[in-house]
Amino acid sequence: MKTQTIALAAIFISLSAIGGMVKIPLGIASIALDAMPALVAALFLAAPLAGFVAAAGHLLSALFGGMPLGPFHLLIALEMFAVVWLFAKLHSNGKTWWKWIAFIIGNGVLAAVPFYFLLSPAFFYASVPGLLLAASINAAVAALVAPLVTAAARRLA
Repeated sequence: MKTQTIALAAIFISLSAIGGMVKIPLGIASIALDAMPALVAALFLAAPLAGFVAAAGHLLSALFGGMPLGPFHLLIALEMFAVVWLFAKLHSNGKTWWKWIAFIIGNGVLAAVPFYFLLSPAFFYASVPGLLLAASINAAVAALVAPLVTAAARRLA
């Protein structure tokens, strides 16, 4: 792996950490902008590295929030890796609209499914609306920022 790629991944992880500090309390969950930099990173990095940015961003965001779900945050980080990996794969295959839909459904609904069984159905039903809102906000901000970042990267190249 090139030094430049590692540095770019580190920058996106740092941006995820900053986004993780932006929290809006919402019932059982909180909305943070930790996933948004990982979605933008998927435009520049390979899918596994973009997924790593998402996992690291979630863990940093959870640390800033006091790790309310304890070790379950490791599971959530794996889910974030998988969802952003899929997003990056869809992006690289030219599935422009599907990548956004897959991210919002994957992060907003599917990632909560294990908690239906691990914690309770009530936790699942209480967290899904907030997760859908968080995924939608992260996707919307990433969709707005991505063209600007891409244009800036073209000018620098």
